[in-house]
Amino acid sequence: MLFTIAKKILVSFLLFALFLNCSPRLKESFLKLSKPERNWVIFHPFKAKKAYQISKEALITTDSIAKTNTIGKDINGGQLDAFKHSFWMARSAQYIGKSAALGLGKAHEKGNYLTYKKRQLEDGILPDKPASDMDLFNNEVGAELGKKYKTASKSTIINYLFEAILDGKLKMLKKDAAGNFFDCQGQILSIEALKGNWENNKCLIPTHKL
Repeated sequence: MLFTIAKKILVSFLLFALFLNCSPRLKESFLKLSKPERNWVIFHPFKAKKAYQISKEALITTDSIAKTNTIGKDINGGQLDAFKHSFWMARSAQYIGKSAALGLGKAHEKGNYLTYKKRQLEDGILPDKPASDMDLFNNEVGAELGKKYKTASKSTIINYLFEAILDGKLKMLKKDAAGNFFDCQGQILSIEALKGNWENNKCLIPTHKL
């Protein structure tokens, strides 16, 4: 049993080495990943290149949708943020499978926690647990959608996710147009209450509530 596991690990590392050697751009992107994300790549060498392409697609698509203002422009806890993660996972599930997609999503969130511990920013803000919980929830919804509609086109997936957002099937953080965050009792959270705290009282709400 242990020999079989060791053999699988060795094969994964050899395939990973080939994966890096085939493209300087992929190597550069790999080095920018967090440790949990790098580990995911190492153990998914056949799927890593496609995952990289899908991740780029998700960012480009989200940026394009932001320009239309269809679901707002809030990439830090708003409807657009919910779309980004669910779209990323939906497309990933279509091409690399639901399990691998969710594994990548979880690795990304673990990386965000390390980013928080280093006091580094993600999308201009310090990561925290409510934002991570939001992402993980939306990842699940997106991955299930991608699994269900395995052969659906990109535009079809986008339309399904727009419907899900308007139906409140995804999660976002409760905040106002000025960017203030609220707790679940409707009280504004002060900067002091949020600054540097991984666990805080930001409130997750369905995406149809604005």
